[in-house]
Amino acid sequence: MTGIAVVRGMPAVPEAQAPDTAPARDLAQPKDLPAVDRLLREPAVAALLEQHGHALVAGEARTLLEARRAEAKAGALAPAAVALPGLAAALQAAVETRLAPRMRAVLNLTGTVIHTNLGRAVLAEPVLQHVLAAMSGPNNLEYDLAGGGRGDRDTLVEELLCSLTGAEAATVVNNNAAAVVLTIAALARRKEVIVSRGELVEIGGAFRMPDVMAAAGARMVEVGTTNRTHVQDYERAITARTALLMKVHTSNYAVQGFTSAVDEAELAALARRHGLPLASDLGSGSLVDLAAYGLPHEPTPREKLQAGCDVVTFSGDKLLGGPQAGLIVGSRQAVGRIRKFPLKRALRMSKLPLAALEATLRLYLRPERLAQDLPTLRLLTRPAAQIHALATQLLPAVAAAVAPRFDAAVVELQGQIGSGSLPVDRLPSAGLAIAPRHKRGAGRALDGLAAALRALPRPVIGRIAADSLLLDLRCLEQPAQLADQLPMLGQALGADTYGPPRGGAAQPSTEPC
Repeated sequence: MTGIAVVRGMPAVPEAQAPDTAPARDLAQPKDLPAVDRLLREPAVAALLEQHGHALVAGEARTLLEARRAEAKAGALAPAAVALPGLAAALQAAVETRLAPRMRAVLNLTGTVIHTNLGRAVLAEPVLQHVLAAMSGPNNLEYDLAGGGRGDRDTLVEELLCSLTGAEAATVVNNNAAAVVLTIAALARRKEVIVSRGELVEIGGAFRMPDVMAAAGARMVEVGTTNRTHVQDYERAITARTALLMKVHTSNYAVQGFTSAVDEAELAALARRHGLPLASDLGSGSLVDLAAYGLPHEPTPREKLQAGCDVVTFSGDKLLGGPQAGLIVGSRQAVGRIRKFPLKRALRMSKLPLAALEATLRLYLRPERLAQDLPTLRLLTRPAAQIHALATQLLPAVAAAVAPRFDAAVVELQGQIGSGSLPVDRLPSAGLAIAPRHKRGAGRALDGLAAALRALPRPVIGRIAADSLLLDLRCLEQPAQLADQLPMLGQALGADTYGPPRGGAAQPSTEPC
């Protein structure tokens, strides 16, 4: 035999020239991978075991080797990927990734001060210090230090809330949706609650007022129309089954034009004539008159209580500037019924946010310092000229980091308060607009730039509008947090594949901007 392969109807081909169907010799095979125990005995892994323990490291090692084995079976694993030094390095990276926190501090450069997706209100430094001190050991969450017996966690904040709102009594739960549900359930379960059609708001996350009523076990009675409701509408709807009149502050939208609504004072008089309580949900719930700080006026709990409301509910992590909480203030009788309702225990605040709420409320005892001490108010009242000066200061470094693919410029911007507060009003601001130099593929380039900013050690969150990525600097109080990361941004953009290569032409894109 001469080693000739014969195919009928085709010329003879030497076996050496026949197509090679065997696996490529330069790819690793599953058998080339070490066992888990062998990898764990690698000297470079010893430090990982010492620092993190066997359970975590061994678990990550199994996951890593299983992934590499799958790649090998698919014929996609290079020999270098099975070498012990490389596997040890990959294992270290996997352990670090596993231990990295999912909740991270970011830079909010969106122009929305109280951003729901970015954690809403930023807590003040004294608040953080108080939380750390209170959480580092046992505390008097439900212990009466004066009497030496069991206490009530509401007492930690009740006096402060009554002092700041003029209420007779107060209680707190874990958010304002819970506060509204609890109030309705305690005062009107299995009975009727009258509310204007123009106030059937939807809270974030598709949680609508009709759903709130149903969850509380009450029957909602709608009166009036979307744009106009009169006191006679409420009065005609009152029956023997009516248990509560309710007002809902439409803080997250505005109806303009031919409108009419019944204010709390007029509705309170009607409620008193019929022996009914009146509840008002303020949502955002500012404790101070924002107009005194040059901002649009937002109703306060004190105003609603003075108008005759029996109960007022509002949030802790919006205009108040504290942690997530639902605050309930009002008459001693109404709040007493709410506090005793069984659902209250299921909705109560835990010790950590309660400590943050107490420390935040204490800041309001020094009103002259509030715009300085409370981050939310400080950011809302920050002068536009100061923000513009910061943008001018940062422009050269930002322009250098994004060049030559992008241009950067200082621009005037319009921000907003956020989280459903004063949705129509805008905050004059300033920032940086970063735009691709090439129009073709601009959308893809901007998406890539936004991704590169989010990938920084402290992610930077801006917004894309008008064919640019906008960085509104209203909420940037420490410029170094952005400036120190710009060299890393420049390196990322130099190696990315999002836009046209440096010096090259842009590619067309069908992705939206």
